[in-house]
Amino acid sequence: MTARSHDRPTPEPDPGEAQGVLRKEHLHTSVSDPVLDTMTFLNEVTLRHPEAISFAPGRPYDGFFDVEEIFTHIRRYLEHLEADGASPAHIRDALFQYGPTAGRIREVIADSLRLDEDIDVPPESIVVTVGCQEAMFLAVRALIARPEDVLLVSSPCYVGITGAASVLGVGVSPVEEGADGFRCADLEAVVLAERAKGRNPRAFYVVPDHSNPSGTTMPLETRRELLALAAALDILILEDSPYRLVSPGRQLPTLKSLDRERRVVHLGSFSKTLFPGARVGFAVADQVVVDSAGTSSLLADELTKIKSMVTVNTSPLSQAVVAGMLLSAGGRATDLNAKTSVYYGEAMRATVRQLDACLPPARRAELGVSWNEPDGGFFLTVDVPFDADAAALARSARDFGVIWTPMSYFHPDGGGQQSIRLSTSYLTSDDIAEGIARFARFIEAESADPGRTGAN
Repeated sequence: MTARSHDRPTPEPDPGEAQGVLRKEHLHTSVSDPVLDTMTFLNEVTLRHPEAISFAPGRPYDGFFDVEEIFTHIRRYLEHLEADGASPAHIRDALFQYGPTAGRIREVIADSLRLDEDIDVPPESIVVTVGCQEAMFLAVRALIARPEDVLLVSSPCYVGITGAASVLGVGVSPVEEGADGFRCADLEAVVLAERAKGRNPRAFYVVPDHSNPSGTTMPLETRRELLALAAALDILILEDSPYRLVSPGRQLPTLKSLDRERRVVHLGSFSKTLFPGARVGFAVADQVVVDSAGTSSLLADELTKIKSMVTVNTSPLSQAVVAGMLLSAGGRATDLNAKTSVYYGEAMRATVRQLDACLPPARRAELGVSWNEPDGGFFLTVDVPFDADAAALARSARDFGVIWTPMSYFHPDGGGQQSIRLSTSYLTSDDIAEGIARFARFIEAESADPGRTGAN
């Protein structure tokens, strides 16, 4: 016998909420996290100053995209299915139906990883995701399970990982980079400190190659040391390296290709190497999971269960385009990026050359300005003698017509107040020349104001 509706107690309305109006403090705390406002603020600045040259977006250059090629790539994938003996009904389903949650193109991605990155894993260990952002979300959700579990991040770090942790209610502990990047001794110190507090560090997120936002690259010796340390400390590594194949020259081995103990969950994306609109990423999760009954599975299987309740599956059309592109190059994304990596390398060098020209050594020493010179990727970091905050960015956009990103956005526990991230990927050489000239004028003006540099 069920209770009648009038027998149920009616909850009292919250006196602080008028009809149709919600109080923000009654929503999840992540919506008030400043990290989640970062992209919105940058977009608003850009919209308010459309004439400004923007060094903010870390996205590929539009000049390499050809709309008609999308249809060619889909046809290439369908031909691949037909050559493998797929029936017309199966081919139709491959485009129009949901498809397996773990993805339709895992074999193609596995072949590409083996050819491009020397990552040799079975297709079953791969989950095809909606961009790398979902791969991060799934990995963090699966691995950080108990209240005492902690996610470690190399800091400064990409806001996507800290944003995902915030949405999931996961604790984050930063491992601060030094002037030359990440150091294993600092990771060990943070792990031991967290354990001394009764917390349990589970995984360490890092971008080893041409990092976003700092632009640093982890040396080979440090990579080997990190893998040994992860084994000794019994933690996993979340490796995110989206800029490798769009950077010039020979790249260092990925952590995953050096991994012999399945310590690394490799998070990948085709946004930079192919095109971001596809929104196709992946996670390589070949770790073995054993339940209380002794039954084993792959971590990829567990990520797939979570994905089934988040996005159900990744767009089959997007997967078809990505697979067709890879198949057209014999599986090698490196071949597809032969021209783009040259372009991005030259964009980085042109930015550094223009900085040198506009702020020569004697002048920048006098001002207290410096920058690093990454050999790849999309980003470099400029240190300045004033607070590079939202107010300074607004003045830069309004008065000098140039937009950049405050590095403070990328420090989970504060820091980076006097540092700026410049993205070099999206601009033409003419835009870079003019944009850096404007940027130098902005630095000169800010540095001349005693109130902003702290001078008396």
